[in-house]
Amino acid sequence: MFQVKNFVGNAGNDDIIVTDEKGPFRVAEYKRDLSVSPADSEVAYFSSKMNVRKRQLVCRMNGNGITTQAGAMQWFAGDVKCTTGIKGIGDFVGKAFRGKATGESAIKPEYVGSGLLVLEPTYRYLLLMDASEWPGGVVLDDGLFLACESTLRHSTAMRSNFSSAIAGGEGLFNLKLEGKGAFCIEADCPYEELIEIDMQDDVLKIDGNFAVAWSAGLKFTVERSGKSLLGSAASGEGLVNVYRGTGRVLMMPVRSSRLSAPTVE
Repeated sequence: MFQVKNFVGNAGNDDIIVTDEKGPFRVAEYKRDLSVSPADSEVAYFSSKMNVRKRQLVCRMNGNGITTQAGAMQWFAGDVKCTTGIKGIGDFVGKAFRGKATGESAIKPEYVGSGLLVLEPTYRYLLLMDASEWPGGVVLDDGLFLACESTLRHSTAMRSNFSSAIAGGEGLFNLKLEGKGAFCIEADCPYEELIEIDMQDDVLKIDGNFAVAWSAGLKFTVERSGKSLLGSAASGEGLVNVYRGTGRVLMMPVRSSRLSAPTVE
């Protein structure tokens, strides 16, 4: 039986706190970055005041399975085994296509057994959600998926209009999760700042990649903001993401900066 000292849940360590918990997942947050040099101390100080902190996803495993983004694991302890999660050549081809289409890793490692799995630290916010709260499934914006319980089914959600999706630079496919279980995404804002929009046979138009997750039952297209090319040019908005139907959309108040987000070495 292993013991982990000076980490989450250990008495006497007040620098690492648990900010959220759902299913097997806990979000560990470092209140201060103590591993700094004199040259970095000023940046570290003001970062802590502005809630720019290191966070890690901690997965408690009791015979269950956890699927993660490729390369996300930092360490694990106990009777835990890592597999590819591939169940035959057909499954491999399907996952390879899904990874190519959505921009996610083609093969997502699956960890099974009993023990502790800890993922790499990040400065982004780690948001925990329950897939069962999204009837019919939840669709995630590209590059946000971090981990989920292996009970969830992965598939691709395709946008309705091919040409405008390519023109809008948003891609044609997104990752869809469906079933019962918890999952974690990385975002540029905390959950408290997410804007939740419940739609009842309605239309939502968003200029840019502000949406982080939406109900799989919504029809998702990329369209001109105006009825004509001239109207779109006059408004200065160009193409917008459009969601139609009944469901829910979670939207950030800031544009995603994931392409230039800082990493933790």
